[in-house]
Amino acid sequence: MFKQLPDDNAELVTVIIEERPVKVPSDYSAAAVLANWTGPSRTTPVSGAPRGPYCMMGVCFDCLMEIDGVPNQQACMVPVAEGMSIRRQEGARGVEI
Repeated sequence: MFKQLPDDNAELVTVIIEERPVKVPSDYSAAAVLANWTGPSRTTPVSGAPRGPYCMMGVCFDCLMEIDGVPNQQACMVPVAEGMSIRRQEGARGVEI
């Protein structure tokens, strides 16, 4: 569906996707999971249905993931950074009391 355009000058950074280190270009968003991982980026809170990035411009919220320990982050809108941890979001985030 998506095709990665080559950029020979792009600096690479290492992000951790579900505990696995992956090198991605530094100009990627955290939605880099599209090129490096199969499966949903999250599941819905009510039914547990799988969801994945759809619009890639911050409108649909189907790319919500846990990024650096913070849930409900729109992966398509968060630029990658060296050592960033990206994890699938399962259902609704917990409520801290």
